[in-house]
Amino acid sequence: MPSPKVKNPGRSGGSPVLGSSNGRYEFLSLTKPLNRSSSPHLQRQGSDPTTARLRVSESPTRRRGSSSSTGSASGPPEEDTLRLNPSFIRVALSSLLAIDLWTSKRLGVCACEDSSWGSMRPLMKLVEISGHGIPWLAGTAYCLYKSDSAAGQEVMLNLLMGLVLDLVLVAIVKAVVRRRRPAHNRMDMFATFSVDCYSFPSGHATRAAMCGRFLLTHLVLAAPLRVLVLLWSCLVGLSRVLLGRHNVTDVMFGFWMGYCQYNLVEMLWLSPQTLQTLLGQLA
Repeated sequence: MPSPKVKNPGRSGGSPVLGSSNGRYEFLSLTKPLNRSSSPHLQRQGSDPTTARLRVSESPTRRRGSSSSTGSASGPPEEDTLRLNPSFIRVALSSLLAIDLWTSKRLGVCACEDSSWGSMRPLMKLVEISGHGIPWLAGTAYCLYKSDSAAGQEVMLNLLMGLVLDLVLVAIVKAVVRRRRPAHNRMDMFATFSVDCYSFPSGHATRAAMCGRFLLTHLVLAAPLRVLVLLWSCLVGLSRVLLGRHNVTDVMFGFWMGYCQYNLVEMLWLSPQTLQTLLGQLA
């Protein structure tokens, strides 16, 4: 009978049990490198290189690294990302243009006699003539000729300059933009010129905004007359859409352009003395 003090040779290294074969347990030291040939169990587990590669590829760290590298490789380059902004702006502008055309067509209720508000067409055409450039130029020149005061001549002179400036600027913008008039428009306008076949901006709207602001600033008018001037300016712009002459954006830009034209007239303001000096230099 063996003595209990005799230790098992396999336990002298204090190694944990790794496996058993026929009732015999095998031990390995923790301080020594793993010898796969000494354990048939480990040899069966680690001898297949394909299995080892699969385990490495299925590890969480490997999966996270591969997913991040795949995402970075498949992500769009910086150049492609920068190209998204122009396309988005193009889509937004196309959508706004479609809304503008649809709204203008719906509001063109006086475009012809057969329209829903066709009976109002003669009245709208009268408003159209009231905002035309020829009546304003002729009326301003007549008032300048008949005025007997220096202040009145100064006001009429600068109003005439503003009207000429409005005609020139609107003609330039129309020739540059070349936007066609709405399809439902009838070309029966009063005294048209070559650039009047284009729609953007509305010359009536620019003239109404500029003249309305000019009259409200430089003429002493009672409160009812001031309200009438404002209503007239708005009605001229509205008539352009109701008659089908312009789109909504043409009139809105025309109002803004006419408002800015008045500021330009104030910057270029001519006094009678300045005019006499210029005429003297030219003579």
